[in-house]
Amino acid sequence: MGLLSILRKLKSTPDQEVRILLLGLDNGGKTTLLKQLASEDISHITPTQGFNIKSVQSQGFKLNVWDIGGQRKIRPYWRNYFENTDVLIYVIDSADRKRFEETGQELAELLDEEKLSGVPVLLFANKQDLLTAAPASEIAEGLNLHTIRDRMWQIQSCSALTGEGIQEGMNWVCKSVNSKKK
Repeated sequence: MGLLSILRKLKSTPDQEVRILLLGLDNGGKTTLLKQLASEDISHITPTQGFNIKSVQSQGFKLNVWDIGGQRKIRPYWRNYFENTDVLIYVIDSADRKRFEETGQELAELLDEEKLSGVPVLLFANKQDLLTAAPASEIAEGLNLHTIRDRMWQIQSCSALTGEGIQEGMNWVCKSVNSKKK
């Protein structure tokens, strides 16, 4: 099969839409990550009041990413966005060790939600560009990720600021959606 026929085949199959929920505590880097995915300017980001939605093309998928604010007062409203979620991306500030327990509690609650049952989870261990950042392996161990048996999951080191590790994480998202849809 030549390159032209491959391109025609790709063009003839409409993009599959994927609903991604982007959650995590406030100041974790969710909006920076979303803007990085959309190739937008990340120099002026303010705390998210409510939510942001962006559609991003990736590997034949139209990724509809819902970035919901992570402030404590907004978190109870997260459940309003669970319906029809294909993938959950949970962003962790790897340098904010004081909040690892809080982020672990929020993640555990999300994993127990009936509407998110079986939904693949990508954990972005963000802010790896900072010297104080905990490695992804340490975060995985601290959050007992190895005990997750009811869904596919992946932890990916990244820096939303530099873009490092984001594409690898999104590649996993596309693979997990493909295997889930089969």
